Amino acid sequence: MKIDSHSGDEADADCMFRRTSSVDLHAGLGAIARITRMAFRYRIRAGLALIATVAAGLMQLSIPVLLGRAVDETQSVAAAKAEPETLYGIAILLFVASVARGIFTLVQNYTAESVGHLLARDIRNAVYGKIQSLPFSFHDRTHSGDLITVGMLDLEGVRMYFSTALVRTVLLGLLIGLGATLLLSTNLTLGLLALSFVPFAAWRSTVMRLMLRRTWLILQERLGVLSQVMEESLAGIRVVRAFAASDHEMDKFETASKSALELSHKRIETRVNNTSAMTLAFFAAMGLVLFFGGRQVASGEITLGTLATFLTFMTILQMPVRQLGMMVNGYARASTCGARLFALIDHETEIDDAPGAKDLEISDGTLKLENVSFAYAKDSDRQAVSNIGFEARKGETIGIVGPPGSGKTTLMHLIPRFYDPSKGTISIDGQDIKDATLSSVRQAVAVVQQDSFLFTTSIENNIAYADPFTEDRQIRSVAESAQLHDYVLGLPGKYGTIVGERGVSLSGGQRQRLAIARTLMKQPAVLIFDDSTAAIDAGTENRIRAALKEYAKDRVTLIVAHRLASLMHADRILFLEAGKIVEQGSHEELLKLGGRYSDLHDLQMSPGAEMLNQQEVRR
Repeated sequence: MKIDSHSGDEADADCMFRRTSSVDLHAGLGAIARITRMAFRYRIRAGLALIATVAAGLMQLSIPVLLGRAVDETQSVAAAKAEPETLYGIAILLFVASVARGIFTLVQNYTAESVGHLLARDIRNAVYGKIQSLPFSFHDRTHSGDLITVGMLDLEGVRMYFSTALVRTVLLGLLIGLGATLLLSTNLTLGLLALSFVPFAAWRSTVMRLMLRRTWLILQERLGVLSQVMEESLAGIRVVRAFAASDHEMDKFETASKSALELSHKRIETRVNNTSAMTLAFFAAMGLVLFFGGRQVASGEITLGTLATFLTFMTILQMPVRQLGMMVNGYARASTCGARLFALIDHETEIDDAPGAKDLEISDGTLKLENVSFAYAKDSDRQAVSNIGFEARKGETIGIVGPPGSGKTTLMHLIPRFYDPSKGTISIDGQDIKDATLSSVRQAVAVVQQDSFLFTTSIENNIAYADPFTEDRQIRSVAESAQLHDYVLGLPGKYGTIVGERGVSLSGGQRQRLAIARTLMKQPAVLIFDDSTAAIDAGTENRIRAALKEYAKDRVTLIVAHRLASLMHADRILFLEAGKIVEQGSHEELLKLGGRYSDLHDLQMSPGAEMLNQQEVRR
């Protein structure tokens, strides 16, 4: 569905980018209006919820009136010593009104909650879809925890808006407005006394809810710190055990836990103090009504049934008035959380399909970069890559080497459009990749990343991620090319073995080989190995290279590596420094040049280099 361009305190947390918790008034009101429009897309459910709310309110207001009549009728029957048949009708009316109120309340709660969940589903899908389309640059500056918060706490604040704010506004408006009119028109003095607790209770309820909401935001941050301490300790549990640092980690956890506990006690104190004050005000008002109403009953100014009506209405009104704060908080939560959710949904995607973009048409698979430059910060003079240009044809292997920070990985991320160059063009078969659809570019260009991320599923499913409906023989074929097949056959579950969270059950080299196999499934026109064999021993790497030799004939292959042995076989090698190509040529040509490449070759091939290479593999 197109997105329009629980009552517990725990749901009160604000969301994304909590450190910047202020949201301007215009954005907040706009968010509330937008949420309301989205809720009323479900016209039948929303309309039924409001109708049921009005009906339940009217039935609730009729109960004090009927009880007052029942008391007066009882007095009359007792005084006349008559048969109580006249009370049967009132009893039936009371029963019908109570049952009807219960039914309408049930319908109201069900339909209002269903509207909230449907609304949450629409926004949740829109948020997740947006996150999937956002470029690397967005994720570079946004913490993943903030995005998770958007999809959970902020979404919960918006979900509760319809039932806790909008529907409750209708109910409280009806009960207080119509009920107050009824009481004041019956007896002005008693009416004012009966309603005297309402302003104070409404004020204290609102203050309490807003205080609880503010402290909940702070508590969420402290609980976030607590979670980070736990997550970090669990992720590095082997390091913690190796250094016998359990006591140190416990001290850190206890400090964070104590901070959260202190604030929790403060929240409890706030709730108890304000609830006690509201209860005191209610019973004080009820005492005044009993005192003055009793005197008027004794003097014959009003009947005992009228007094019962006032007291019953006060009892009914007590809880809704206390919920005024919840209603105000519902609007506040919806405005802040909604504004941030919509800010994410409406965030302009820097990398997207251009108007009229068409799929890449691959023929020769020639990759060409012309004067390509890129800087991570748009207003920065420091460029990660500068004026890069080269051409690679099908069957060619290009090696890229250079010191750390020279722009190798950045350059590789420009080719599949993880980022767009600030200057220059990248084309495949003469087609500028900016003019092609993103999906076709990502299908044509495959990158084996440095970080071999694996999903918590079977080896088979991880390999088949690019093509979930592929045949088993294709999975085995790419696993053999990645030198992973023999290892998998030795596992108890073979290809059905679960690799664990982020592939924790595999070694670094095994994870990289699995990532290579997964990438080979795509059959791309341009295949990029971004230092993806660093954790693989030299013998296995040679076998992988030999297995991929036939595979590389039909595509352009780019290899980024620190070990020169990984790219000596390349047709051409580019040496990058400070984002620029300072040397290029074949392995032999670069050695004869006697420049930076030659110096790096001498360093790696010098005595002791084997030990350094082994250390690099272990890292």
